[in-house]
Formats: sequence, structure tokens, C-alpha cells
Amino acid sequence: MTVTTTRTTGGSEAYGVTGPGVYGAPDGAPPSFAQRAQSRVRSGFGLIGPRHGRHSLSVEQVDSLALPIGDDGVVVGVGAEGQPAVLGLNRPTPYDVVLIGGLWTAQVLALRAAATGARVAVETGRAPAWMQMVHAMGGGQNGMSVYDVGRVPPQGASAGNPVLVVRDCGMRPPRGRVVAGPWQAVLTLLPYLSPVAPRLMRQARLVGVQRVSPDEAAEIGRTMALPRADVDALPTLPDGVTLWCADRDRQYVMTQPTDAETGLLGTPRRMD
Repeated sequence: MTVTTTRTTGGSEAYGVTGPGVYGAPDGAPPSFAQRAQSRVRSGFGLIGPRHGRHSLSVEQVDSLALPIGDDGVVVGVGAEGQPAVLGLNRPTPYDVVLIGGLWTAQVLALRAAATGARVAVETGRAPAWMQMVHAMGGGQNGMSVYDVGRVPPQGASAGNPVLVVRDCGMRPPRGRVVAGPWQAVLTLLPYLSPVAPRLMRQARLVGVQRVSPDEAAEIGRTMALPRADVDALPTLPDGVTLWCADRDRQYVMTQPTDAETGLLGTPRRMD
């Protein structure tokens, strides 16, 4: 593969003129600018521009020309090195997320998902805990609705109208009527490990775990095949810290609230 890069040359050679008699000019007479332009257009070279020196790159070097493009989605916090941690919820394929943690974190994720343009449908048995958010966002007119358990209607998700369904249905959530699909992610919140949690974790594309008891950490470690260091760390995680696990990737993330989020939801906490 050959790639040309720029190096401008000066004088008449910048336009490809190498001597008399080219571009249809009479022998011995220098061609006019119009003659040069017409000849180049007829030859398929397009408009006149500077001539460039030619350089070659190997196939392996071509990759270095790629533009860096970062992930897009919901910023869930910062990683151990201070880099933003981004969760891409809006996907053309079904995406199930399980969070074993506190209501505060789930509500922050819902707020931030709505801020990215997604509609948020909350299925919950504790509607008052969510209604303050709905009122703060304009009474349901700005992308968030709250439904009783088992009462979430079809959402009609699409690429231009993505949806996040938050299932806050306790430790034993029933099977949902609205499931993950194209452009519709489902976040299931479990306050603690329950008998149904291993099944939900195995089915999920992403699992988040906040502070749990040592026994719960051991069970999660077996289900998720976590290293011993992560199992030992789970019972000691501070408020607002989540271990996110996807396949073999793991990352500790600190969710830091904005001033508006603190005013609405308070400070980070594991217990509600």
C-alpha cells in the first residue's frame, strides 16, 4: 500500500511544468496558465494544486494514520488512574446490566442516561424514591417515567429514540415484560446478593458490584471467576465505588456526583 504525503516544491515545477512544448503550447513557447489548467483537467487531474513529493508507508505503518476515537455513552465515574469511565448503553444489540449496589448509584446512572438523550423507564416497587427525580426533570416531560412492577409498556426504542429500562424490583425481581433489545438496555438493581442473582449475573453483559459482605463476595467471586484480590476487596469498597465486570475485563470506578446530583440525591452511599 502506498500513501502520498505533502511536500511543496517551488517555481513553475509546482504545477508540473517541466519545460517548453508541454500542454499543447507551441514549441519553444512557455504555456499560459489557462493552457496548463485545461490540459490538467482533460487529463483527469482536477484543479491545479501544488505538486507534492512522494513518500511510501508500509502496511504496518498505515495504522498510525488512524484518528483516535473515544467511547461514547454515560460517564459512570473515574477509574483508578483518574481517566473517565464510560458506559455505552445505547447499542443496536440487547444489553443487560446488573448492579449489586445502592439506589443512589442507579439513580445517578438514570439521570446521566437521560442527559445523553435516552428515555428512562423505571420499574419499581418504591415509586416515591424515584418521583423526586421525575419532578426535578419536569414532571416526566424530559425523558423519565416511573411504573409499578410488571406495568412497563412497550417503549418503542429505536436508534433515534434509545431507551434505558431500570428494574428496581427488590432482591427477587420477577421476569420483566419489557426485556433488552436493539437500542433498549435494561439495568437490574439488586440491593444484595439473592438466590436469583447468580443467574442474572451470568446472563448479563455487564455486572457492577459495590460493597458486599465477605460471604456475598465469595459467592460473586465464584460466579464471576474473580481473582482472590478482587474478592477480598469487595467488602471494603468505599461508598460510590463499583467494580464493573464484563467478560474478562474488570475496572474499579468511583462515581463522583455533580453539584446538581448532590442537591437532588445527596452524597454517595451504599445503603438506602
